Amino acid sequence: MPTLFSPAKLTKYLKITGVRPDGMHELESEMVSLSFGDTLELCEGDGIEVFDVNGALAGLEAGLNEIPVDGSNLISKALQIACRTALVRLYKRIPPGAGLGGGSSNAAAILRYFGDIGSFQKVFLLGADVPYCVRGGRAIARGIGEILDPLPYEKESFVLLLSPFGVSTKEVYRRFDLEQRDLDDAVNHLEPAAQLCEPRLTKSKDVLRRLSGADPVLAGSGSTYFVRGTFADLDLTSQPKADEGFRYLDVAVDGTGYRLIETSTVPELS
Repeated sequence: MPTLFSPAKLTKYLKITGVRPDGMHELESEMVSLSFGDTLELCEGDGIEVFDVNGALAGLEAGLNEIPVDGSNLISKALQIACRTALVRLYKRIPPGAGLGGGSSNAAAILRYFGDIGSFQKVFLLGADVPYCVRGGRAIARGIGEILDPLPYEKESFVLLLSPFGVSTKEVYRRFDLEQRDLDDAVNHLEPAAQLCEPRLTKSKDVLRRLSGADPVLAGSGSTYFVRGTFADLDLTSQPKADEGFRYLDVAVDGTGYRLIETSTVPELS
């Protein structure tokens, strides 16, 4: 009964560089794999079962109900590409809509295990992030994500703030197209559009800013903010809990619950 690690993908910066005739956005971004992520257990049988490992999703509006367990799940599509059948027990830590590539990483874990990563076109059809997630490590992504420039591994630590809601990538890009502005100096060109889609992101950013004293960065098009460093750099009054590969702490600010994750980068996966 193999157990597969499915690391979160952190987008350290994101620049929108153009729009293709088909409406797809061209970008440049630096991505790294983290020690924080989901776990997949492969068993005899067929289907997908999703479990909330340590309460990470319990208070989220998206929650487990937003994760499909039918053929639309990227896990099912990855198994189809690999021509395999399995009962996959998904132990979920990465919330849906967090901007951490959870679904893409889950599919990539399946493809790595079964060794079916030779057909780039098939892998890319699962999603623009999947080719990166198959490889993992540290890389610059260009085009719509299909052009990867691997970079040497660097050990880095980050603190993530998981918000109690997700953000729709589709809606963020739609709002970006409607609200284009001068973003040359922005670390993440999608942040203003994401905040327009989900105004509560402004509060999330302020919570992490107050705890860290740093200016948080939005992770991709999702609801997660991050800063460089560890829990030792934050103004915390409670003791974090340890999990495999990372530490976490739940905090409540003005009646809203958040989860802080202390995590670090991991090397290339394949």
